[in-house]
Amino acid sequence: MDHHRPRSLSVLVALLLALGACVMLLPLAWMLLTSLKTFPEILRNPAPWLPGQPQWHNYRTVWEGFAYYRFFLNSAFVAAMVIAGTVLTCCPAAYAFAYYDVRHKELLFGALLSTLMLPAQVTVIPLFKAFAALHWVNTYLPLVVPAWLGGNIFGIFLLRQFFRTVPKSFIEAARLDGASEWTILWRLVVPMSLPAVLTVVIFTFLWSWNDLFNPLVYLHDESTYTLPVGLLYFIARADQLAGGSAGQVPWHLVMTLATVMVLPVIALFVIVQRRFVEGVAATGVKG
Repeated sequence: MDHHRPRSLSVLVALLLALGACVMLLPLAWMLLTSLKTFPEILRNPAPWLPGQPQWHNYRTVWEGFAYYRFFLNSAFVAAMVIAGTVLTCCPAAYAFAYYDVRHKELLFGALLSTLMLPAQVTVIPLFKAFAALHWVNTYLPLVVPAWLGGNIFGIFLLRQFFRTVPKSFIEAARLDGASEWTILWRLVVPMSLPAVLTVVIFTFLWSWNDLFNPLVYLHDESTYTLPVGLLYFIARADQLAGGSAGQVPWHLVMTLATVMVLPVIALFVIVQRRFVEGVAATGVKG
């Protein structure tokens, strides 16, 4: 009896995880199926789960008729610049906190982490005034420059935790061989911490790709909109597009836009899933 108990427990855990996965995937399935429906189908009560005939042309409608590709490219550019700035600034900062012995280092690190508790809404007005004085409003600079100035505190924390798992003997051996601190960081520590770096890249990409608040504050021209702002803009003038009528939002096209927006996130996670899990698991090994 005791011999079969672990197997029964494993089956129960597997069933619970499968049930949880189905619950999590249900909204994605509904979004995808709705994107293939016609406008009359989504108005039915109750709405059918499956489309009568898949409307693949919905994707062409939003891609060409609404210039959706422009919002897609804008988001891709901003995300790429934010990721590059985050990696190039967070890695040196995390390395310094992990391996440099200076006075009050832990106090400084604690003060740095305390800024994570400050809501973004508290600083939006002074930041907007500062960016407006620099004439950066309605450009991508307010979205990109903070990442190049070490603004991703969570990324510094995550990388610092992982860097501390690299044996100090490796660092000392490299120093004895004459390697500079810059060489040690980029040719020794970062390659050994690739799962953590990829984890920071994924989190940064998700934050930048899905960010609505900052682009909504700083971007005012339609040509500069990112995907989240473009989605709101689409809903605001959706009755001008095919499939809708006055005062009614064609939610089948809205779901088409949302599906295209989610696909890069899913693709990125599938590609780096194993490394991502390793990075999240390993960052808590050593505090």
